Amino acid sequence: MIKIANLHKKFGRNEVLKGINIQIDKGDIISILGPSGSGKTTLLRCLNFLERPDEGIILIDDVSIDSKKVHKKDIYNLRKKSAMVFQNYNLFQHKTVLQNVMEGLVIVQKKSIKEARVTAMETLRKVGLEQKADAYPLQLSGGQQQRVGIARALALNPEVILFDEPTSALDPELVGEVLDVIRKISREGITMIIVTHEMNFAREVSKRVIFMDGGVVVEEGNPRDIFSSPKEERTKRFLKRMTPELEYSI
Repeated sequence: MIKIANLHKKFGRNEVLKGINIQIDKGDIISILGPSGSGKTTLLRCLNFLERPDEGIILIDDVSIDSKKVHKKDIYNLRKKSAMVFQNYNLFQHKTVLQNVMEGLVIVQKKSIKEARVTAMETLRKVGLEQKADAYPLQLSGGQQQRVGIARALALNPEVILFDEPTSALDPELVGEVLDVIRKISREGITMIIVTHEMNFAREVSKRVIFMDGGVVVEEGNPRDIFSSPKEERTKRFLKRMTPELEYSI
């Protein structure tokens, strides 16, 4: 289970997160929607302390952190529970695809090179890139690089995978291959939190959809309710712009 309680984050005078409260059950797939600047990415980065929250409690599985009384060991234990898939891939350019996927297994999880290689190859097979194991990131398309990023996260066998707009840096024709891989993973029972602008994808794969704006959760619910009959005016305006094929009464 994941629990976020009263989470706050400021950058200078700009309060980006204003008391976020979310609970996610194991195996759930949550899509977070919202306009740019709504706090979506900051929320993800706070969940594994890439950004340190100013206030609030984060619980992932059996690890709980109070942001005001956090220690390095707590952050390390929390990060072992999650893995991040970034917008811009964040691959090591001087390492091969296989080495990129092995990195966390060897450095963080202290697995042997032999064991890490086996796990990495199995994971690359899941994302359809085993034949690219010896290639370098610059030899791959954007979609392939993002699939390596997904494989790297998946190989760690985390409690939750955090996807930060995984298709936003891709050319339109490459988006589908990445979404197909995420769809495949979604059937394996892994908890996933996905920040995305892909409305149809969110509607299809999510158990729950969260709409954020101005640093708060404006509305949340199952995809059918959110996309067909949102309750909040702000949600309706956003969806009317993002899904013009649907009708919303404002």
